[in-house]
Amino acid sequence: MPPTEPATPRSVVRPPFRVALAQIEPKLGDLNANVKLHLEQIEIARSQNADLVVFPELSLTGYYLRDHVVEVSEPAGGAKTAAIVAASAESAIVFGFVEESTDHRFYNSAAFADRGAIVAVHRKAYLPTYGMFDEQRYFAAGDRVRGFDTRFGRIGLLICEDAWHLSCGLILMADRVDVLIVVANSPGRGVEGAELGSKLSWDMLTRTLAQFLGVAVVFVNRTGYEDGVYFWGGSRVIDATGTIVAEASEGSAEVVIATVDPRDARRQRILAPLARDERIDLTIAELSRARDRLLKEDRHV
Repeated sequence: MPPTEPATPRSVVRPPFRVALAQIEPKLGDLNANVKLHLEQIEIARSQNADLVVFPELSLTGYYLRDHVVEVSEPAGGAKTAAIVAASAESAIVFGFVEESTDHRFYNSAAFADRGAIVAVHRKAYLPTYGMFDEQRYFAAGDRVRGFDTRFGRIGLLICEDAWHLSCGLILMADRVDVLIVVANSPGRGVEGAELGSKLSWDMLTRTLAQFLGVAVVFVNRTGYEDGVYFWGGSRVIDATGTIVAEASEGSAEVVIATVDPRDARRQRILAPLARDERIDLTIAELSRARDRLLKEDRHV
């Protein structure tokens, strides 16, 4: 018998997918109007063959809710967000909402929905309460940062301030995510030369996260004005090398389509295998040592 030819190995690299950056201006506290806006943007994204549509932080409610947090909240998968979840039957969707837990805590949450069901919910773990921010007064803090499996690979999902804490990036690296999604309500602050300070800061952070994790980063920020505060937009997709693949404009609502190619992450991880070489055991041991030292010092204060 002639020798049997070896089977072609199955590729471990997923195919490219198209992501829509839905840079919107939600109406503060107006759930009905915002649901309608989401469905309109989803249709625009679908007309451009988007596989995944990503909305900003608190996209269904607006940001400066203050004492209105309770009245716009609902459990994950509740009636107020049902139309958005149903719309994920064709394209996966990431959207932001106020989540009420079974023990009546209220979270700044983001949901990943696909094929008509919620796949995962991330509760914002780091609530800024400094300067112009006052989130800890109205929200409970999430207590976990974890990747989750999707048809696009393993996804890490962070909400705004979470991304500024390097521990979140390290956790998601250890959890072996393939793509990082960051949704935000970043206000325009500071001007450095001809550039907005907020834009420069997020540009530096998202590029660093992309290269640090060796993955594509999808960053979606809202736009427009709310309570006298300007939200600058500037949503973008950055590949694993830190290169901007696509970018939305500043200050305008729009849908921008970009292709995320997992082969870019493969090439980057071959050239710079940072995730492979990360010493998670060392990190855990040293953090435990530092925690014990701080606790000991605190007892002597």
